[in-house]
Amino acid sequence: MTRFATRLNSFAAKAEAEWPDLKGKPTAMMTARRASRVKGLTHVDLNYPDHVTEDPKAVRDEINDMGLQINGLAMRYYTNPGFKLGAFTHPDPAIRREAIDLTKRGIDAALEMEAPLMTLWLGQDGFDYSFQGDYAKMWADEIDGIREVAAHAPECMVSIEYKPNEPRAFALLPDVATTLLAIDDVGLDNMGVTLDFAHVLYADEMPAFAAALIARRSRLLGVHLNDGYGKRDDGLMVGSVHPLATLELLAQIKRDGYDGVIYFDTFPDASGIDPVEECAANIEMTERLMALADKVEASNELRSAIETQNSPLSQRVVQKLLAGD
Repeated sequence: MTRFATRLNSFAAKAEAEWPDLKGKPTAMMTARRASRVKGLTHVDLNYPDHVTEDPKAVRDEINDMGLQINGLAMRYYTNPGFKLGAFTHPDPAIRREAIDLTKRGIDAALEMEAPLMTLWLGQDGFDYSFQGDYAKMWADEIDGIREVAAHAPECMVSIEYKPNEPRAFALLPDVATTLLAIDDVGLDNMGVTLDFAHVLYADEMPAFAAALIARRSRLLGVHLNDGYGKRDDGLMVGSVHPLATLELLAQIKRDGYDGVIYFDTFPDASGIDPVEECAANIEMTERLMALADKVEASNELRSAIETQNSPLSQRVVQKLLAGD
């Protein structure tokens, strides 16, 4: 059975409909309980330290009591305003140390929760201006920081989620090639990549090609499904803009043996969509595309078209599969 996870913060959308008397924002556990109503949802990912108390096991037990499992944790570097200038790449060694130590505590929490996966989105590690930073030093600091946190607990997988920019104008790890180079520089076995569909589009990459490169040089540790128009991180529903590219990605990761959770990193809160309905639609679309991916893999005609780069034939075959012919 395919395992599906979701972005917990999505379930704060339309809070007034779910909690009409609520003053302030819903808690993480309130959003998790709302998410637990989605048919087919099996897991959630939690942000660290935002969603985790000083007793990670108690958080895990509460999530489990809702009928959900924890897939892993994702670091968020918001606790210190100084992190806006960088976490692992901040020019102040004390702030770099704070970010590294915070990440180690997050890894410890993931292990206590029996969810040994830590996702690093290092969007604050980058630059905005020419002559702002020493690129060689920033790269060395980034690699040293990642290496230290990954070496902290080899039994916990550490996955890099890349994104071209935002909040910095240029991210230090903006695309699949640079991310794979960083992982090679780190040189540890518990490293891998989280592929976010909208980030890949935003990086002007083809998702299935990015996945193939990851399988060749590292390992795929996470798949974030969503969609967008490639101009920003839109976080739209799965397959709503690029159904063929989504189908090709699912076929590729199936071929490469990916057996992890499919995580929905979508933003129903951006336009006030009911998050329960939105997540259910994501699951239904993904299940349809995964069933089509099986047919894609079984099609000798499509395989022959791809081998000869016969794009008219490949498009005809895929369109017939989509139409149910």
